[in-house]
Amino acid sequence: MPLSDIALSLLDRAATRRGSTEAEALARVLDRAQRAEELGYHRFWVAEHHGVPGIAGSAPAVLMAAAAARTRRIRIGSGGIMLPNHQPLVVAEQTATLQALHPGRIDLGVGRSLGFTGAVRDALRTGKEAAARFGDDLAELLAHLSGTAPVTARPRDHAATPVFVLATGAGVDVAARAGLAVVLGGPALFRPGPEGAAAVLERYRERFRPSSWWPEPHVVVSANVAVAGTREAARRLLLPEARALAASRTRGEFPPLEPAGPADPEVLPDRERRLVEESLAASVHGTAPEVRAGLEQLVARTGADELLVTGGAHDLAAQADSDRRLAALFAPRPH
Repeated sequence: MPLSDIALSLLDRAATRRGSTEAEALARVLDRAQRAEELGYHRFWVAEHHGVPGIAGSAPAVLMAAAAARTRRIRIGSGGIMLPNHQPLVVAEQTATLQALHPGRIDLGVGRSLGFTGAVRDALRTGKEAAARFGDDLAELLAHLSGTAPVTARPRDHAATPVFVLATGAGVDVAARAGLAVVLGGPALFRPGPEGAAAVLERYRERFRPSSWWPEPHVVVSANVAVAGTREAARRLLLPEARALAASRTRGEFPPLEPAGPADPEVLPDRERRLVEESLAASVHGTAPEVRAGLEQLVARTGADELLVTGGAHDLAAQADSDRRLAALFAPRPH
């Protein structure tokens, strides 16, 4: 399937950068949403993180409202709202309000991840057991959105908002049973065998039950992607976030992004260096022809209906250039 037949979207986590403020990070998210619309991207999504020094995006519904107000055509959504942190009725009300204000433009992506630390989970009034309620919370949320719950969520959504499940572990099976679209990303995309993307998505498609939201299976593949004039330039674009992610897994804190140094990541401790290389290996980056080939292989392997591009860069000009180059790869080719 040519890339021009695949919907292309962006997810921005509102990463902060060393030396700039969180308010500036949020303003850049809105600027990027406007640019994504101009470039022809299909969706622009924001995420939910709490108490993370390197991420300013903690309130996706609020940020969605701001992005929708600054754009006119592009779909705006969450990637995602973490159900363990919220009452399903409140999520339904927020979503339906956004849909009423911006008809036909709002998406709802939900996940089951918990707060990163015990202190964050305590502040959110959730425990580790909250993730186990995801299936029940999702069913309640869908009942509110469809108008079949004992309490009528207002404004009424009438199942107008497409619902996506960010799949981790059992999330794929939950999405299939509920008849929802699935978003799959991370190392599983490049992993062979029964835990790899091909096998997981085959199971999703086999077990899918049609619903009011999706009559048939719908797969969104999420991957870090960077396009530049050279492969090394694209790699350096992804390095700051890969380094921050490695720090979070070794030191327990995702820090603000810093520019990649000339010797980075060779100067990092061994474990962090390995994690950085693993992160880069689970991405698609390079020149335009290299990225086109990599994404075509990814789509062929997963049967994806859409591609959701993730990854934050320290170099904002280079990120904007990458967004532009990537959009060009998905534009219909002249006959």
